[in-house]
This record gives sequence, structure tokens and C-alpha cells, in this order.
Amino acid sequence: MSTQAAAPSSLPLVASKPKKQPYPFYLGGVAATIAASITHPLDLTKVRLQASGDKGMVDSIKKTVRTAGVRGLFDGITGTWMRQMSYSLCRFWAYDESKRILGATPQSPAWVLATAGVMAGSIAGVVGNPGEVVMVRLQGDFAKPPEKRFNYKHCFDALFRMVREEGPSSLLRGVGPNVFRSILMNSSQLASYDFFKAELLKTKYFDDNIGCHFTASFAAGTVATTVCSPADVLKSRIMNASGPGSSSTIGVIRSSLATEGPMFMFKGWLPAWSRLQPTTILIFLTLEQLKQLVDWKRGSL
Repeated sequence: MSTQAAAPSSLPLVASKPKKQPYPFYLGGVAATIAASITHPLDLTKVRLQASGDKGMVDSIKKTVRTAGVRGLFDGITGTWMRQMSYSLCRFWAYDESKRILGATPQSPAWVLATAGVMAGSIAGVVGNPGEVVMVRLQGDFAKPPEKRFNYKHCFDALFRMVREEGPSSLLRGVGPNVFRSILMNSSQLASYDFFKAELLKTKYFDDNIGCHFTASFAAGTVATTVCSPADVLKSRIMNASGPGSSSTIGVIRSSLATEGPMFMFKGWLPAWSRLQPTTILIFLTLEQLKQLVDWKRGSL
């Protein structure tokens, strides 16, 4: 009888490995907000260089410090926070959802990842447009003559005043080039990071650690800057304008081509790269660390 009783206990208990839970949807937005706060002065310089007649990156920084002090390098940071917690939060969530719909994995071909980026960019570009307009206006305000400034106090003041003074449609100013730029950004930055990370992990030189994350994000930042530059310039010029007829994409292109030539589309590439490169690196390094923190909290490490 003791033998019969012992028989069931002698069988090994095989526990099925639980399916890994998805990460919180807001994780990408938090990582992007942290990164954008650190690199805000460079982003501010890029926007002012694209929207004004400043001659170069260093001249633009000097002009900002001279007119508003060192604190001026953080003008419009509330707009940056609003933008990241709307646009970036949405794009990371939509990218993960799009990959799930497409059945994409880290080993998927680049075009599959890029397709997921296009889907995410289409959604995030619309959702994040109000925050994008607010951010661009707050950052570009002090570069204008005093009589042409909006003088918004913070991001919510800008949002309410735009609706009250210019109508709700002002929140969609530049939505066309912004969505186009969002598609380019997500299909290049997010997709190329996943692609480069997967390719690096196939080699014997990299493990899934900070070295791999840094290298993959560095490559992704360079790709994204080059791909997005034309749409980024158009977006900044249209959103920073005001008045009837100033929101026409074709009108801005014609005017810029007539006065500056076709290379206007790459004006501000260096400050854009200088800003996007560290931002891209910081976003993905922070995101990977936040994921590890979630894993640790769930007890899966």
C-alpha cells in the first residue's frame, strides 16, 4: 500500500512556463520624456534654426543665451513633455500592437518591422499633432521679434488660447507633413533599432546588454535623421507660422525653394542629428532599463 501511495509522488511535476506579460503601454512615453528633457536645448536649437534665419547651430545657441540667459535653453519644455506623453506614448504602444497584428518578431525581415512603424506613425502623428504644434510654438517664440510672439505661459495655456483665438482647427495645423514625418520616423527609428539589435545579437561580439542597445540605437538615430529631415523642416515652418494661407504645405515649399533652393530640406541636419542621436540612444537605453525594472518587479529575472 505504501508503494501505491508513493507512486504518484515519484512522478516529476512539470510546470508550464507562463507566457510573458506585455510591458505597460506607457513605458515608451516615459522613456521618451526622460530623454527629451535631457536633450531639450538641442531640440530647441534645431526648431529655431529651421524656423528662423539663424546662420548655424552655435550662433543660434549664442543668440538664445544672449537674449534669455541659460534658462532660455529650456524654453518650452512643458510643450516637450506634452508632446512626448501624447505622441511618443502613442507611437510606442501602436508599434508594439502593430507588430502583434503582423505577427512580427525580432527576427522578422526589415520590411515587416518598417510596416509596423508605418502603422504606428500614422496613428501617433494624428494623436500627437496638438502637442507637436504647442511644442514648436513654445520653443520658437523667443526667437521672434517681441511684437510677433505668442507669449504662451505653458503648454496648457497655449492649447486653450489656440482653440479660443484660432479655432479648434489650429490644433491640426501641419498635420499632413507631421503624419508623414511620423511615418518616416517610426518606420526608420523604431524599425531600424529592432533590426540592428537583432542583427548585432546574431554576431559573436554582442549580447543583449547596454553595449548592444547603444550600438543599435546609434545606427537607428543616424538613419532616422537623414530620412526625416525634409518633413521635419516643413513641419517646423508650417506650425510656427500664423495667419491665413500660412499653413499651405505647397506654399511653404514654393517659397522656400525660391529663396533657399532645394537644400533647404536638409537645413538643420547637424543640430537635428546632434539632438536626435543622443535622444534616440537615451530613449532606447532608458526603455531597456525600464523593461528590466518591470521584469525585476514581476520576479521574472
